Amino acid sequence: MQDYRAYIMGSDGHVQNRVDLRCNDDAEAIRLAKQLVDGRDIELWQLDRHIETFRHTAERPIPRQSITADRAR
Repeated sequence: MQDYRAYIMGSDGHVQNRVDLRCNDDAEAIRLAKQLVDGRDIELWQLDRHIETFRHTAERPIPRQSITADRAR
């Protein structure tokens, strides 16, 4: 088992929290870190080795006017 850390990043780019993970390999750590993405970016590290950054996707609502304008055509 290997130790990994998933850092939950704030909108200002600073670490807001940390989740310690014990996994068999990078693939398992990546799978678990992806599950933590919930409106925040996650950086996955093993000691001083950056493995991957998982970006959250901010869904932007379609403005009501745009929907109405498209239907009117």
